[in-house]
Amino acid sequence: MTTASAPGAGGNPLVGAPGRGTAPAPVPAGPAATTAATPPATTADATARRAAGPRIRRRGGVAWLGLTPFAVYVLLFLAVPAVIAVGSGFFTSSGAFTFANLAAFADPSVLRAFGGSFGLSAVSAVIGAVLGAVVCWALAALRPDGLVRSMIDAAASVLAQFGGVMLAFAFIATIGAQGLVTTWLVSALHIDLNADGTFLYTVPGLVIPYVYFQVPLMVLTFMPALEGVKAQWGEAAATLGASRATYWRRIALPVLAPAFWGSLLLLFANGFSSFATAAALISQGGIVPLTIRTQLTSETIIGLQNVAGVLAFGMVVVMALVMGAYSLLQRRAARWQR
Repeated sequence: MTTASAPGAGGNPLVGAPGRGTAPAPVPAGPAATTAATPPATTADATARRAAGPRIRRRGGVAWLGLTPFAVYVLLFLAVPAVIAVGSGFFTSSGAFTFANLAAFADPSVLRAFGGSFGLSAVSAVIGAVLGAVVCWALAALRPDGLVRSMIDAAASVLAQFGGVMLAFAFIATIGAQGLVTTWLVSALHIDLNADGTFLYTVPGLVIPYVYFQVPLMVLTFMPALEGVKAQWGEAAATLGASRATYWRRIALPVLAPAFWGSLLLLFANGFSSFATAAALISQGGIVPLTIRTQLTSETIIGLQNVAGVLAFGMVVVMALVMGAYSLLQRRAARWQR
C-alpha cells in the first residue's frame, strides 16, 4: 500500500509549504524577477492609454478656446489702440513716415510735463509705499481670518480702484477752496491752506489724492510678501543670540527688500499713468497725460505734428522700463516665498 507524501516531507516543493528537509523555492533575480512580479499589460490597458492622449489634447484645446474672449478684448481694446497711439507719432498729417516728430522731446513744455509726472509719481509712490508698509506691519499682528483684517483687506481692494471724478470731488469738498476742512482750519486755527492759491489744483497738490489710492495698492501688493516671512526665522535668530533689531536688519529686511522695491515701482507706474483724477482737478498741462490731452485738442508745438503720439511713445518706454524692473524684482522675491 502506497502512502501519499505529506507536504514538506519529501513531496513536491511546489505543492504545499516548505518544511523539514525541503529548501525554499529560489526567487529569481534580475529581469526575470521584474517580469514575474509585474503582470504584462493587457490589451485594455494599452487601449486606455492610447485613448487618454486625444482626451488630454482635447481638454487643452478647450482651455485655449476659453481664453479667446479675453484675447479678443486685449487685442481690440488694449493692443490695437496702443499701437495706433504710439505709431501716430512717427507719421506726418499726410501719412508719410518720419522721425522728425521726436524733436518734441526737446520742447520745454514737454520736458516740464515729464518732470512733473516723474516728480508726482515718485513722491506719491514713496509716501504710499512707506505708509502702506506700516499698515501691512500692523495687519500682520491680526488674525488672517479675523473681522478687522477682513474689513481692511476689503477696504484696500475697493479704495485702490477709487479714483477719477469721484475722488476729485471728494477732495474738492474736503480741502478745496471752500472745503469743510479748509473752512474749519481758517475759522478755528486761522490756517489758510490756500493763502498762495488753491493748492489742490496744482501738480504738487495732486500728491494728496494720489496717496489716497497708493496706500491701499501698497497694502495689496506688499502684504503677501510680509506674510511670507516665517516665524521660525526669528526663533532661529533668537536661539543663536541675535536681538530683535539684528533679526530685522540682517534677515527680515534684506528678504523683504525686493518685494518692497517692486511694490514701489508698481506704485510709481500707477501714478505715472493716472489721468482721470488729475484731469478733474487741473485744466491743462503739468503732467504728461494732461499734455497729451492738450495736444489732441490743439497742436501747441509749432512745426511738429502728432505730438500726442510722440508723448504716448515716451510714456510707453518709461512704463516698459519700470515694469521690466518690477518683474525682475518680483522673480527675485518669489525665490524665498515658494
